[in-house]
Amino acid sequence: MNPSTKDFSTGSVKKQILAQALPLTLAQIVQLLYNVVDRIYIGHLPKIGDIALTGLGVTFPVIILIAGFTNLFGSGGVALFSIARGRRDEAEAESILGNACALLLAASALLFLFCYPLRQPILLLFGASQLSVEYADQYLQIYLFGTAFSMLSTGLNGYINAQGFPRTGMLTTVIGGIINILLDPLFIFVFSMGVKGAALATVISQGISALWVLGFLTGKRAGLRIRPNRLRINPRRTRSMMAMGMPGFVMQGTNSLVQIVCNNQLQIYGGDLYVGIMAVLASVREILSLPVMGISTGAQPVLGYNYGAKEHRRVKEGIRFTSFLGIGYTLAAWAVVMLIPRQLMGIFSGDPQTVLSGGEMLNIYFFGFFFMAFQFVGQSTFQALGKARQAIFFSLFRKVIIVVPLTLLLPAMGMGVRGVFWAEPISNAIGGLASFLTMWCTIYRKL
Repeated sequence: MNPSTKDFSTGSVKKQILAQALPLTLAQIVQLLYNVVDRIYIGHLPKIGDIALTGLGVTFPVIILIAGFTNLFGSGGVALFSIARGRRDEAEAESILGNACALLLAASALLFLFCYPLRQPILLLFGASQLSVEYADQYLQIYLFGTAFSMLSTGLNGYINAQGFPRTGMLTTVIGGIINILLDPLFIFVFSMGVKGAALATVISQGISALWVLGFLTGKRAGLRIRPNRLRINPRRTRSMMAMGMPGFVMQGTNSLVQIVCNNQLQIYGGDLYVGIMAVLASVREILSLPVMGISTGAQPVLGYNYGAKEHRRVKEGIRFTSFLGIGYTLAAWAVVMLIPRQLMGIFSGDPQTVLSGGEMLNIYFFGFFFMAFQFVGQSTFQALGKARQAIFFSLFRKVIIVVPLTLLLPAMGMGVRGVFWAEPISNAIGGLASFLTMWCTIYRKL
């Protein structure tokens, strides 16, 4: 093995998880700035800020769906890649990496060809009004040209982290995020491009991130590389990778479904104002979820490697550590939301009504936020150890079986627009505990 690739079966499990999680979390935070900075600038556009922000919110299901296919064809192979490394099977690991790259390129082309000509019908179906669809379409028609950049930079970055290069993986998104932050005000305000400027800044930033990832994974520093003779789609590996990536795909797909249902219900019971508020709440949730997501995702290569090396004691130690860390963080994040809800809304909008109504909805939406940690830890453990069916089931259970029915039923039962926002915390509690307790009883106690 290349000496620069790390052996996760020796040394402190806690330190290895933190070494993976901290740069990964920072990278994800910077990556999130691609969209969050867009929303902040757009929300403060003179005269049109709130309706433009609502339009941007309607594009979320499409963006989430692209992320879902990225998980399916890219991130899905990371667990298999880590297990192959743990077995010291470098040839198989490189074949998995090449297969993932080929799949991401093919999927990005198909998604663009499907979504681009059907933009407006898709946006109207996803909850846009006749007023907000104009701004949604302005953003999406440019954003879709960066589909390949987005999928390659995100889908392949996990293979850098899995080889023990978390800092390099962090730079993938740090570089792109900084460029996006610099280009956003230039295109939006200086060149007066508005929503189109935000989309163009995002595409350019994602393109640079993709070049960084490909440059590293084809260069000499990487222990396991993308090689031309392995850049092919193998049916057997593809099935295995899709099985492992299905939990992430289902999670993103069901997130997209929930967002579509929420947007349509909010249009019925509250109009564009509450669709815009949901767009802000989605941004706040993404920001606050990132550390616990980074902890659980950063633990996956460590858990998968040790599971492949049959170091079960270390796997259990890693599960315990990620559980305590994730629950502790989400409790602290919940406290912050309860203390400053209007200030958080004010970051994204200067409209007094949006800030006032949004502050109330924020308190509802984030009630019991710490239950999210149970969902993340349980599901990421299933995925890291190759238990794809369980991870898929609990993704479906929380979103499709709990959130969607509640989003449809609670408003109709007299709760109105508040019922849409209450569906999230209820599902977090039921789904999170179910996922975590099942993992604890069926995996942790039997290792």
